[in-house]
Amino acid sequence: MKETARAGCFALLWSSLLMGYAAAQPANAGCTASPSAAGTQTWRCDNGITIVAENGARFELKDANRDGHIDSVELSSKALLVEVPKKPGGNPFKVLTPQAIAAVRGTKWAVDVAEAKTSVFVADGRVGVSRRSRGRGVVLGPGEGVDVEATGPLTVKTWGQPRVDALMARLGQ
Repeated sequence: MKETARAGCFALLWSSLLMGYAAAQPANAGCTASPSAAGTQTWRCDNGITIVAENGARFELKDANRDGHIDSVELSSKALLVEVPKKPGGNPFKVLTPQAIAAVRGTKWAVDVAEAKTSVFVADGRVGVSRRSRGRGVVLGPGEGVDVEATGPLTVKTWGQPRVDALMARLGQ
């Protein structure tokens, strides 16, 4: 009896930790998680999307159209590296943060949320970035990034190698 209670408590604790620090994922999202480099976690989804989550990142996989495949991620803290295969037409894949929306049809990019700022960096392809509150957005190409804060212009910049390396190291890259 005690062993069963302990196993049940352990399972409840473990699932609570996963939901709090990895992702609260619907059972039919078509993604599986596995540990990867530098304490990160890699989510591989059956629609070809790969998400690498920084250790301690808080996010939720979303299936807005309820087709059994994720189509967006709600990220509330830390960083994700997202790779989406190119697909013609259809709705773009989105990462939503408290400050920004980053949308894409096929590319590899990182999104980092810290306090009152979201930073988006593109490794490959093109990503559209706008504020959650709407307004004029920007399009980033390879090597470019933008910091999205509550106010001020969205200024596209080529990120220096030290900044890129620091973010990618947090993501086990």
